[in-house]
Amino acid sequence: MQTKNIMIVGVGGQGTLLASKLLGKLLLGKGYDVKVSEVHGMSQRGGSVVTYVRYGDKVYSPVIDKGEADVIVSFEMLEAARWAEYLKKDGVIITNTQQVNPMPVITGAQEYPQNLENKLKEKGINLDALDALSLAEKAGSSKAVNIVLMGRLSKQFDFTEEEWLAAIEQSVPPKFLELNKKAFALGRDYEV
Repeated sequence: MQTKNIMIVGVGGQGTLLASKLLGKLLLGKGYDVKVSEVHGMSQRGGSVVTYVRYGDKVYSPVIDKGEADVIVSFEMLEAARWAEYLKKDGVIITNTQQVNPMPVITGAQEYPQNLENKLKEKGINLDALDALSLAEKAGSSKAVNIVLMGRLSKQFDFTEEEWLAAIEQSVPPKFLELNKKAFALGRDYEV
């Protein structure tokens, strides 16, 4: 099988690393060679964070170059725009519509770009945008945005829901399991 590439992008503290860990466990369990590479920005201060997940029969490098990502999962709209050039021509960006102001916006040095969703679509990007924060809150915690997005990502695979839920069980503490299962279902079943 040809190597597939998934980028998980967001802001520090949003749970991108847990999402990549969950995805890595799922893919390893399916028998793929998997390489996960975490690139931390100023994650502790709300800076940009990106994780590369590559899988296939044999993966030699953990890095994804521009134009190679089959899917980009973005936890925030500006991050979707920032990493869009890494998407393949026929790829998809799954993004949370939430806006998290970066430091230059917080300090007043810059303004948050407007109409990012429309700008990405105008570039011909296949964009699957959803309010993952609202869905996470509906599941019981705003911190479950990452699992809502994994539920959405699961629609890009032919793995069973049970296989995804098993990976969630291996990745989250038992006391948060039901909340995360609900968040996953809300993301997976979301209708545009």
